[in-house]
Amino acid sequence: MLNRPGAALEGIGYMVLATAFFAVLDVTTKYAAASVPVVMALAVRYLFQAVISSAVLLPVHGRSLWRVAHPRLQMLRGALLTLTTLLTLLSLKTMPVGEFAAILMVTPMLVTVLAVHFLKEKVSGLHWLFVVGGLAGALLIIRPGGHGGLGWSALIPACCVVASTVFQLLSSHLGRLENPATTHFWSVWFGAAVGALALPWFWVLVDSPWSWAMLLLMGAAGAAGHFLLATAYQHAPASTLMPYMYGNIAFAVLGGWLVFAHVPDAWAWAGIALIACCGVSSAWLTGRERGPAVLPPEV
Repeated sequence: MLNRPGAALEGIGYMVLATAFFAVLDVTTKYAAASVPVVMALAVRYLFQAVISSAVLLPVHGRSLWRVAHPRLQMLRGALLTLTTLLTLLSLKTMPVGEFAAILMVTPMLVTVLAVHFLKEKVSGLHWLFVVGGLAGALLIIRPGGHGGLGWSALIPACCVVASTVFQLLSSHLGRLENPATTHFWSVWFGAAVGALALPWFWVLVDSPWSWAMLLLMGAAGAAGHFLLATAYQHAPASTLMPYMYGNIAFAVLGGWLVFAHVPDAWAWAGIALIACCGVSSAWLTGRERGPAVLPPEV
């Protein structure tokens, strides 16, 4: 399918739609984190997403989804994904959607340079420069200790980036060993199982139909975003699609403005622009050097 005429353009379209759904996921996550306990929001999101993913994947793959060669690595990936989602919920309680989406986009750049140590890949000096630029952009956004900054709460999105980076490195390793559909299936059900076990201690009565709608929309947006992302990679190579991943920042800023009436300040805009420029440049350089690029962050 990758070599079919027009396939690349279709893949770009699917990628743009995926980033839009991921922005919806971020907006609904921020709303849910403000209205219910974060563990309850996490549990409902993964339970709903796991049901949707099963409805899509089981008719195609059947019982083979449960068969894996590396169950411990699969469970570790699920734990890292669940931790990343929990840190995302905590981060969005204290910072705007657009700024958080931009900071999370530092992850692909970090994965690219850390792959030289963990996956024995070659990385040029330019990649290190882009990572430094991306980290500088993140500091412009969070401005720890500065006027208008996040203070100690800035550690939460920083920890989220670290967890997401380790998650992506493990995902890259598992991608060479396991069926991607099986890996996704195990990860969402791991999150659903952890959420279900914790739910009795964090359950609160939610009377607002709107809050329930946001909780369910979290799961639907997450499932749709990952389905569209997988479809995009069936139509075009990662090196073609990666620059368009940064459209998620624009959608997230738009969503934050429409739903929460938040507009980034001048420092945040500078940080967002720096992260986007360094990220797109890093993705372009990765495609030029070796073809495949790092997958976008998954939460």
